[in-house]
Amino acid sequence: MALILDGNGRWAERRGWPRTLGHRAGADAVRRAVRAAPGLGIEVLTLYAFSSDNWARPPAEVRALFSLLEHHLAREAPALADEGVRLEFVGRRDRIPRRVKLAIERAEAATAWGSRLRLRVAVDYSARDAIARAAASLAGTLPDREAFAEALARASHAAPAPDVDLLIRTGGERRLSDFLLWECAYAELVFTDTLWPDFDGPALAEAVAEFARRDRRFGGVSPPAPDAASATG
Repeated sequence: MALILDGNGRWAERRGWPRTLGHRAGADAVRRAVRAAPGLGIEVLTLYAFSSDNWARPPAEVRALFSLLEHHLAREAPALADEGVRLEFVGRRDRIPRRVKLAIERAEAATAWGSRLRLRVAVDYSARDAIARAAASLAGTLPDREAFAEALARASHAAPAPDVDLLIRTGGERRLSDFLLWECAYAELVFTDTLWPDFDGPALAEAVAEFARRDRRFGGVSPPAPDAASATG
């Protein structure tokens, strides 16, 4: 599963609060989603926390986002380790503040043995940039899909991960916004108007239930329904 965490700033603005308070509330929603995920059968969860295009936001907001990330990594890593959650980060690391990079590395090391949930957080991430880097690294070759997926993982500074089965975007927008474009080739998409800070365990469970109702054909056709006569013998 993948989640685009949209609506933090609007959630705060609707209350007349600074946008940074929306990001703090969004961090609480992340905690709820992570705790609910294993019980819903989710083994790999990727969160879109900060895109490469988000550098265009006001500098004060960007600084606040990275400060919040650093704070939550220090606070949450021990609990994640205790809960069997393995934390990984996806995306570039050369442009983020050094103290945040060190906090990421410490949190990854502290949770490295987690096996209950693989939690991947995309920071300074662009799917198009990663695809371009992967293609450049394989120039002159014609790789199969598996080989390209491995090159793409390296280009994303991450370990290989399965394709996405279900992508959820909160906040009312209906687009992928340069997130996991290769991995979402056959993902089921669920869009909700709920702003991310208001997204909770029941909302996640409903999205999973919606996924279960989908007919996934992967380019083929659905199997024929059983004949009524043969079904009754």
